[in-house]
Amino acid sequence: MPTTVRVLAAILFFTTLCVGQTSTLTAATLRPQRAGGLSTPNQQPPNILFIIMDDVGIDQLKVFGYGGATPPETPNLNTIAHAGIRFRNTWAMPECSPSRAIFFEGRFPLRTNIYAAILTDDLANSQVSPYEYTTPEILHTVSYKNGLFGKFHLGGPDNNPFGNGNPHQLGWDKFDGFMSGPQPIDTTIGGQFAFQQHSGGTAAGPYTCGFVPNGDFQYGADRGACHFTDGSCTDLSRTLQQPTPGKTCVEQGGLFAPNRTCAQSTIKPLDFTRMNAYYVWPRVINDEDGTVTVVAANDPRARSYISETTNSSAIAWITQQNAAQQPWMATVAYSNIHTPYQQPPSSLVPSREPDTSGLKCTGNTVANEVATRVISNQMAEAMDKEIGDLFVSIGLATFNTDGSLNYHPETTNTMVIIVGDNGTFAPGVKAPFNANYAKGWVYQTGVWVPLIVAGPQVVSPDRDVEAMINVADLFQLFGEIVNVDVHQVVPPSHILDSVSMMPYITNPNQAELRATNFTQGGNNIHSGPPSPCVLQLTSPPTCLQLFNVQQLCEFEGGNWYPQYTSCCEVKPLYPNGMQILPDFQSSTRNDLYKLVEITAPSCSTSSSSDTTSYELYKINEKLPPNLAIDNPCDNNQPCNDLCKGAGCPANLTGVDLDNYNSLLATHEATLSSEPACPGDGNEDKLVNQTDLDNWAFFSQIIDPGGLTSSWYDMTGHNNPGVPDGYTNTYDYTFISSHLGTNCLQQGSTTLPKKAGAPK
Repeated sequence: MPTTVRVLAAILFFTTLCVGQTSTLTAATLRPQRAGGLSTPNQQPPNILFIIMDDVGIDQLKVFGYGGATPPETPNLNTIAHAGIRFRNTWAMPECSPSRAIFFEGRFPLRTNIYAAILTDDLANSQVSPYEYTTPEILHTVSYKNGLFGKFHLGGPDNNPFGNGNPHQLGWDKFDGFMSGPQPIDTTIGGQFAFQQHSGGTAAGPYTCGFVPNGDFQYGADRGACHFTDGSCTDLSRTLQQPTPGKTCVEQGGLFAPNRTCAQSTIKPLDFTRMNAYYVWPRVINDEDGTVTVVAANDPRARSYISETTNSSAIAWITQQNAAQQPWMATVAYSNIHTPYQQPPSSLVPSREPDTSGLKCTGNTVANEVATRVISNQMAEAMDKEIGDLFVSIGLATFNTDGSLNYHPETTNTMVIIVGDNGTFAPGVKAPFNANYAKGWVYQTGVWVPLIVAGPQVVSPDRDVEAMINVADLFQLFGEIVNVDVHQVVPPSHILDSVSMMPYITNPNQAELRATNFTQGGNNIHSGPPSPCVLQLTSPPTCLQLFNVQQLCEFEGGNWYPQYTSCCEVKPLYPNGMQILPDFQSSTRNDLYKLVEITAPSCSTSSSSDTTSYELYKINEKLPPNLAIDNPCDNNQPCNDLCKGAGCPANLTGVDLDNYNSLLATHEATLSSEPACPGDGNEDKLVNQTDLDNWAFFSQIIDPGGLTSSWYDMTGHNNPGVPDGYTNTYDYTFISSHLGTNCLQQGSTTLPKKAGAPK
């Protein structure tokens, strides 16, 4: 590999990490050689608008028949759902990154090592590989432009050779958003009120919603000075139109000094570098030429409500493509309703202003559960408002005189897909779904998501489809819309888990195509296990090792235990009971039964190793009160497991036993369908000179922390076969020892399809 290219690689990586800096180098410059090629059909189909709702399970939406006693008001989503098809039996993965990777790859976590939400300590091995065949790359073959706006969370900037340029590297022509989840709330209002210093280096303050409430509440104020990054300042006071001046200030990108005037100094110097959840966030922009811009927190472009910026960026880009008559796919990935729960701008929910509805914005999700649930609804309602504005602004709909959405998809040239990325997080779960087994678990509450498809290709709209759908099927649907068969485009070395969806869209009488469905979660490959965090949001509390910083744990309503290395060590601190999020979990279902496999620490005195157990449920997707979801028989909750643990399958007979055996065989076949191919880093299932060349490429890219994590980091000196964060000579030796290996014949397709199902 030429020295010049190696230097350019290092320069680009360092440049993309520089806050506020812009790189003129292209990520394409660094792209290594890939196997395979893409076909180029001639037909030019419609545009695609893909909307992702964050942590919105099917339990949230009244239009699907659920929503509990107090569902969020979503009139625009309702209109779109009635103008299209409501897929009522859709499974995602239990966390965001695995589902988002599957949207654009069509491949289960067992094939990509993306089992959980990607955090800063996860190595490149658990981030989307540059050797995957992504949706934007496939759409490039039919001359589509691709934009992604809002949440990315597919990899980078940490432990990723392409850093903040990763969206461009993976095929998107335009990216404008943020690389992972929303940041924690700034409870100090720019450092003015730092009451205590945490060991993690964060300072706590009283403003748990990230703004100063009005004077009716503790620590509130009815007047103050709103300071801005350019040095300007505006005095604000409480009025009927502006009931919370502190909130008005944060909505405008400022920092509020309560009970002060602009002529007075603040209590402490204002720190405009602090992130504040939805209002101050780490904005990253990738342009089509490969330019990467990281927007600093003190830049006004990073100081606006995330979803409003997501909308405005998407609208501007789509408008530009339409003017050029350029076919496009735009992914609009809203953050709502992901934690931290934070009130949206009053303009998006004018009838839900929190200070006029008696909410006290203090305490975390445990201390203020009522406020948390109301704010969750507000966030969903704000997103619904943004979706309506998006449709009208890009010409897909108009507003009626009463403010309702006037949408006739048959008159447009845009297919619309709207989906939730996983189940709802525990505090926001709607009855009768089970908050104890929500997001993060493979039970129904954690993986059952809403899916809406509307557009000119839909035949006989305003109908429900109850057939099993997996979010992997969206990968195939995107191809079907643009007349590309992804199973022909993607080489056999990349086993796809997608099943066709277009027959449901064009044929109202289409029989179910899937015989089973599958979901999976677990631990990513990271540099070391994070400290235990015990969430107080479930009963009993749940211990997990996912959050890698104390502030994140505490804002999720957890207790942080940095002195311990495992949840088993923490368990004795909870004599009344504590459950542990499994290290790995997966599930396979058919139309009536669901098998769950749990691999979790045994926590026995003689062993800390994992044990595997199985559970079987009989479930359905009926509306309450006839709904049957998979509630384990524990926690003193209503339950319906047919067998669990040692009772599986010993307690089963007849049809129940037959279904258990059938599901277990399918489940094990799926889990074993991606045999390991040691030494293969580019996913072509061959270990050859190309792998050594690619190793040489990635071994030269060093991040500021000294790591060389990449997809060619395959082994460590002290732990053979386990990535250690360094692409070095140990990996070269490991690849060399497997040269000549051909794994192409070892894989197999997975999920069985029903008789007569298309490819």
